[in-house]
Amino acid sequence: MPDFMDRLETRAVKSRELALYRDLKTIIAVAKPRASGLRRLIRAARIAEFRGKEELAQFPVLRGSDMARLREQEPPFGGFNATRPGLLRRLFPTVLEGHAKDWWGCARAMHAAGFTRGDIILNSFSYHLSAAGHMIESGAQALGCAVIPAGSSMIERQLDAIETLRPNAFCGKAAFLDLLLQKAAELRRDVSSIQKAFVFGAPLSQHLRASIEARGVRVHQGYATSMLGVIAYETDDENGAVNVGMVVNEGVIVEIVRPGANEPAPAGEIGEVVVTRLNLDCPMLRCSTGDLSMIMPDPSPCGRTNIRIKGWLGRADQAALMANRTLLPSQVIDIGARHAAVRRLRLVLRNENAKEALLLRAEAPRDAAGLASELSASLKDVTGLDGAVELVEPGDLPDDGKLIVDERALA
Repeated sequence: MPDFMDRLETRAVKSRELALYRDLKTIIAVAKPRASGLRRLIRAARIAEFRGKEELAQFPVLRGSDMARLREQEPPFGGFNATRPGLLRRLFPTVLEGHAKDWWGCARAMHAAGFTRGDIILNSFSYHLSAAGHMIESGAQALGCAVIPAGSSMIERQLDAIETLRPNAFCGKAAFLDLLLQKAAELRRDVSSIQKAFVFGAPLSQHLRASIEARGVRVHQGYATSMLGVIAYETDDENGAVNVGMVVNEGVIVEIVRPGANEPAPAGEIGEVVVTRLNLDCPMLRCSTGDLSMIMPDPSPCGRTNIRIKGWLGRADQAALMANRTLLPSQVIDIGARHAAVRRLRLVLRNENAKEALLLRAEAPRDAAGLASELSASLKDVTGLDGAVELVEPGDLPDDGKLIVDERALA
């Protein structure tokens, strides 16, 4: 039987949704007078009517460029911290950490990876001006685990620590763990004490997972950022096999929106991952990770009732430069919004007769009178560039969330 951390993980879907939005409403009400950036963001919103995702969608999506601009205007955190910096636990160049237990939400993900009280963890994430090492520390403390703060020290020193202190668990990047295990084999060092690992910071490929597990280490990955903490994590089924996708963490709300836009993507489509984190020290509303994923239709076989996302499916930032103009996903969305008959668009940059060329592919009825010429005019108006238009049948364009594809390098 799966081992759950607490009852929150298996509560009814509707119960969780009601609790999340009730708590979010309370956090916003408390934080609003203290956080000027948050106050500016929500001043036009109807907080009193805040009940669910429809009301949440009234806020704009905050992307990386937005946060950089806001931090520059109001350093250090763009006015989103509701707790004064001097009263926080740790400060990093762009993020912060408060005093609450398991502030980053790591414990659930580590528990799902098999971590338990009394484990000794080799933590190879950096500790200096970086949040990742402290994220693991907070989860380990909540679970009752001891930590070896290895950080980014040399591999030989980490091998020494493993042989001396005999950790049974590892946290860090998967690629570093694979390198550590390979180096141990080459040098005939004993690292057999490590039996399990929790990794994040880069996608875990099937090849990398197989390489690590072939050396006797069971590995699970999480999806996390320093600003938002642990967003989702892998789980096991009743037979101990890793389930497809990742379960969304408690205390966060995940939306999938059209890349570069504010509105949610249709159910089952790939889009941009947008996260709302319920945290009183620094509440983040509709913060984009810049990654692509999709919500999976069925609940996880592990028994946890929160939604699942597919995992990392690429980057949402598909900006490309052509003829000294920057082409943005938001421009493709703007073109589509002008034409009701268009279901999906893709802007392709390519080389044609030794020259750069644009092709706008559109899912629409082929017999739509004048649509191709209208799309061509919209392309010119929005981007300032001329391009060809190709109408294709609905369903012909890949459902991969990509609005701009640069094929010039392939040539």
